[in-house]
Amino acid sequence: MHSATLSVTPAQAGGQGVLPLDVLGPRLRGDGGEVRGDDGEVRGDDEDSAVDEPSEWQAFSRELKGRPGVWESYLAIEGIYCAGCSLTIEQALTGLPGVASVEVNGATATARIVWSPARSRPSHWLRALERAGYRGLPAGDQLAAAPRRQAQRLLLWRWLVAGFCMMQVMMYAVPAYVSEPGDMTDDVAALLRWAAWLLTLPVLLFSCRPFFFSAWRDLRNRTVGMDVPVALGILIAFVASTAATFDPKGPLGGEVWYDSVTMFVFFLLSGRLLEQRLRDRTAGALEALMRRLPETVERVAAEGRSERIPVRQVAVGDVLRIVAGEVFPADGRVLEGTTQVDEALLTGESTPLQRAAGDAVVAGSANLSGTVLVAVERTGDATRFGEIVQLMERSSVEKPAAAKLADRIASPFLLAVLLAAAGAAWWWWPQGPGHALGIAVAILIVTCPCALSLATPAATLAAAGALARRGILVRRLEALEAGAAVDTVVFDKTGTLTTDRIAVRKIRTCGDVDSEQALSLASALARHSLHPASRAIAAAACGVEHPARDVREHAGQGVEGWVPGAPGEAPRRLRLGSAAFCGMPAGESQLAQVHLADDHGWVATFDLDETLRPGTLEAVQGLRQLGLDLQVLSGDQASAVQRLAGRAGVPQAFGRQAPQDKLEHVTRLQRSGHRVAMVGDGMNDGPVLARADISIAMGEAVPIAQARSDFIVQGGRLDGVAAILQQARRARAVVRQNLAWAAGYNAVCVPLAIAGFMPPWLAGLGMAASSLFVVLNAARLARLPATTPSSPRRRGSRASAPATPESTGSPPARG
Repeated sequence: MHSATLSVTPAQAGGQGVLPLDVLGPRLRGDGGEVRGDDGEVRGDDEDSAVDEPSEWQAFSRELKGRPGVWESYLAIEGIYCAGCSLTIEQALTGLPGVASVEVNGATATARIVWSPARSRPSHWLRALERAGYRGLPAGDQLAAAPRRQAQRLLLWRWLVAGFCMMQVMMYAVPAYVSEPGDMTDDVAALLRWAAWLLTLPVLLFSCRPFFFSAWRDLRNRTVGMDVPVALGILIAFVASTAATFDPKGPLGGEVWYDSVTMFVFFLLSGRLLEQRLRDRTAGALEALMRRLPETVERVAAEGRSERIPVRQVAVGDVLRIVAGEVFPADGRVLEGTTQVDEALLTGESTPLQRAAGDAVVAGSANLSGTVLVAVERTGDATRFGEIVQLMERSSVEKPAAAKLADRIASPFLLAVLLAAAGAAWWWWPQGPGHALGIAVAILIVTCPCALSLATPAATLAAAGALARRGILVRRLEALEAGAAVDTVVFDKTGTLTTDRIAVRKIRTCGDVDSEQALSLASALARHSLHPASRAIAAAACGVEHPARDVREHAGQGVEGWVPGAPGEAPRRLRLGSAAFCGMPAGESQLAQVHLADDHGWVATFDLDETLRPGTLEAVQGLRQLGLDLQVLSGDQASAVQRLAGRAGVPQAFGRQAPQDKLEHVTRLQRSGHRVAMVGDGMNDGPVLARADISIAMGEAVPIAQARSDFIVQGGRLDGVAAILQQARRARAVVRQNLAWAAGYNAVCVPLAIAGFMPPWLAGLGMAASSLFVVLNAARLARLPATTPSSPRRRGSRASAPATPESTGSPPARG
């Protein structure tokens, strides 16, 4: 029926849905907020537009957990040109019926709306945005990307036109600056002014349109945004210069500022162009993730017939055929076939992973090699992919406290700027109208708080974008500010410093066999058991494998069976298990032990212990290089916690810590003046994660731990903790540099402009240079430093160190 469709955010509805194009076309283009149907008739509020259908708005919305009947929706906003637009949009939407709260991030041009479907409709938001001078689209739509690309091209054209005209105008202005009195006739001077006037017109009518449009919108909404003094300064300078050009003998005929206008506009657009590039690069990780799922997928029916369906129609229990090169659209389990998958975008793990029948696959991962049939187990928000998108969306609309403070003081500051410009013009007017207007223009231009408003959000967004590309999700941008002050890092033990596997730490043998032989014999029996201890021995074995027969497992005791002996020798009956099962006295070791014995007595003992998470030693070393105090809290026995902390290089460890004990421990640290980062992953870590100054969870952490955390490290590598804290410190340094630059620039330039020592062209150059410095300085955070502590483990390296053979001089006696 419709020739065009609109794809919506995939993870919010189990895939990409379609919206009729007229949702955001004719139906939402009525004058004065009216809604017109396809027949051109003006419809009232009772006749909902298509976007008000639950099947449509649910595709870009989700119900908030724990708040029945309350939903959150994300919109991509067109027409945001400065930080002041965020407040305008929030004011335009907050007063609507049914809208509980609105958060707008001008740096990412996105809005999060919390609302009640019983009292509000999405079409009301879109009409309110249009009345305020903006346009909204469901965030993540493919059509939302097209206007952004168009806006990028248009801004580039405005910049090019301003740059070309600026060079020509400057060429015509140079003779007026360098010529001596009498060197140039009045006719030549008038000709140069007319040429400059003609070349300034395209800049005013085309390149300056965003400033004029934004300023008019702010004034219409009774607010003072950053573009108000900018537009006012440009208009005053151009009007005064035009009057001087048309009437050289008039009161304003002494001086023209076409060069100042064109140069100011060019440098201002340069700053906004760089800001736009930085914003797009920062949002790239989120957009790449949200566009990860395919639009359609092949579903296989019970009778073997297959059909391609939209991804959002995929349901639990469906069987999908995924060929090489496609992306898995849902979480599921492989039924047939083998393949390799790439989960780098979700977990940060760059090594392809093998998947066969019975293995789990996750939405958003890529099928690299073979064709597989997958049974769907989870779709939409229930998938791990959906959870990641939700976290990234929420972090993209949050603003740090410093950015909120800058937004609050921007309007009073701009109002003071307008008053100062008017006062300076009144003071200098007796010296000549042209001179007075020049000073007023310089004040309006030099005090534009673009650098102040960009100082914090540009830095934090660049830092968060770099972490996202590293596989670290930032749930709260404010946490970057808090992370810079952290001086103590507290780790949970189980699941954080360790994996869920145990490993062979030491082997003690009798004199008849060495460690390798003992491990090979034990693994012949261990492969027939699923006990964690048996799996650890089987995983540690390498070299010759002995076949075993007549293997029997005795529950809670061990495994016994027959293993071929050496050439010319009879088979040996071996037992692998507890000391009692192997006929040995109970030992006093603090480690878990598995014993190997034959009919003659003791053969070997295997000491087992928890396995450190890969990269733990390097991560701990990196954190210590940052000057941080490290501690371990765990509910395990104190001796086990101390032993593992010693292996990891953490100096302080506390065992037998219940959830309340962990909470009290962190509280004591905070009361003594420490800033604490908590790293955990378990259900019992939820309270202490919420209490810590910043909290970090591993990617496989339980949902409550992730919900309480500020950062989530995908891939489970602990070097992400050091990367977070190092990036937080870099972001704090950049923010301080930006704020110091913006404050110092205004402190120096504003008095100069008021005193008449700063002409408009120099004011424009200074303001543009200030904004450029802030954006370029923040762009340094878009890439993590090459010296980030710890480098990824080489492909193929083992997670645990090989067991160390060690013979003992005092084995139990053999028969």
